[in-house]
Amino acid sequence: MSEDTLFREINEDLRADRMRALWRRFGPYVIGGAVAVVLLVALNEGWSWWQQSNAARSSDALYVALDAAEAGEIDAALAALETVEKQGSGKYPVLGQFAEAAYLAQKGKVTEAIVLYDTLAASLDVVRLRELALVLAAFQLVDSADIGGIETRVGGLIAANSPFAGVAREALGLAQYKAGDFDAALATFEAAEVDVTASADLLARISVYVAQLDAEGATSVATE
Repeated sequence: MSEDTLFREINEDLRADRMRALWRRFGPYVIGGAVAVVLLVALNEGWSWWQQSNAARSSDALYVALDAAEAGEIDAALAALETVEKQGSGKYPVLGQFAEAAYLAQKGKVTEAIVLYDTLAASLDVVRLRELALVLAAFQLVDSADIGGIETRVGGLIAANSPFAGVAREALGLAQYKAGDFDAALATFEAAEVDVTASADLLARISVYVAQLDAEGATSVATE
């Protein structure tokens, strides 16, 4: 093995280590955010759903599942969610499906989680919930650096300046970073930085991504 080849392989290994470290740092917040979003949706929509018959019982069943998952009992959570999905009233079965997909991903069943998110995106009649399902599916594709799959799901949200455009860019930028396309990732993250709808938490994460890419010599390229 030549000296140049050895140094190149060492450099590639170091870059891979940095990418893994960055994703390990933020991955749990991003993917785990699926459950947080479910809770936020429940709170935002809860009043109207509570007006429906048996909604309180459905809510109790959902929180049993969430509590089980928080205790690390994912299988028990999935079993409880099955009850919510089959017997729940109002929109609680939909919330149960979102939570189920998140817990499937947590168990490493990423393909099953993506299928469930895609099914939700194709079947729901509430636009924001469809968009949410697409974004969450996109995040499941980050580890495999499936840029095409992510663009297929959230490219339209970015182009349409959806409220989910910021996190859609985050998923795309992370996949580009994971794939080693640092310049494209930097451009994607910089576009997220100027999104006026971006949350403070998102902007904080983006600033770290950008600083990491700057340190690695990434150069911003023009975005569409």
